[in-house]
Amino acid sequence: MRIIYSAIGSGIILQLGYSMENVTGFFQAFQKVFIPVMLALIIVSAGAGWFMARRALAGVGAVTRTARKISADSLEERVPVPGKGDEIDRLARTFNTMLDRIEQLVSGIKEISDNVAHDLKGPITAIRGAAEIVLTTGKIRAEFEQMGADTIEACDHLLDMINTMLTISKTEAGIGEFQPRDLDIDRTVQDACELFSPMALDQDLELRCETAAGAIVAGDVSTVQRMIANLIDNAIKYTPPGGKIDVTTGIDPDGRVVISVKDTGIGISAKDLRQIFDRFFRCDPSRSKSGAGLGLSLAKAVAEAHKGSIEVSSTVNKGSHFTVALPNKIEV
Repeated sequence: MRIIYSAIGSGIILQLGYSMENVTGFFQAFQKVFIPVMLALIIVSAGAGWFMARRALAGVGAVTRTARKISADSLEERVPVPGKGDEIDRLARTFNTMLDRIEQLVSGIKEISDNVAHDLKGPITAIRGAAEIVLTTGKIRAEFEQMGADTIEACDHLLDMINTMLTISKTEAGIGEFQPRDLDIDRTVQDACELFSPMALDQDLELRCETAAGAIVAGDVSTVQRMIANLIDNAIKYTPPGGKIDVTTGIDPDGRVVISVKDTGIGISAKDLRQIFDRFFRCDPSRSKSGAGLGLSLAKAVAEAHKGSIEVSSTVNKGSHFTVALPNKIEV
């Protein structure tokens, strides 16, 4: 019982008592129910937590299993995407994107290695053959001098190809020795046209230059000049006598500086357009011309390194149109 008392008068004390039997019964019933219920909740919670953790980490397990399967010969493996829209989905998509990029790079390295081996084999074989012939049959000094001159020419071609490959790789990797400065694109294009005018004249081609951009580009002078020169050189090389080449500059609706090189040459087939900017790629009609198939690859690398783009449209036997778009420093 719970008892309280108080003095209410002289020698008189009042005591009141309250029975605790109901409270004690309640606590006993609570203890009988609480402990089993809590134990059951703990077990259920542990099971649910284990299940949810397993389910949440199932995607991570798939990523891990896929990573273990990947090797140099099995880059086609991809992580399954559950499609729940959670973090695991984003992780799987990111991992697959990374695998796509790695596979593309490895394929590119293999392709470049094959192309380099193929392109180096020809000149080296020619050098060796010429040297062998002269050494076995040569009798006069002039023959040996001619062999030396041919060897130097072939070596210069190989060195130029290797240096161009290095320039493309450095440019694409962003480690090229760029020296950006304000570049008057109109003046640069005019200088390139003046440089190639004698070559066009020799091949009975009309080279027209129209510059009206009035824009300034922040870029590396030597690489931009080389990009423009490659485009004009290709236009001259693949345009038959009597053809026309138009080189223009302007501003597109987005405010970018546009350099356009349009010719009336042999054109490019639709199936070749997809690979025209790949290293060492040469269309069948162009294999009779000199070159290593690196000029357009370099042009693309330079344009992208300057945060620009290059596009091409072409029709067989009607001509090609290359367009380079670069950011304009002058607000329009």
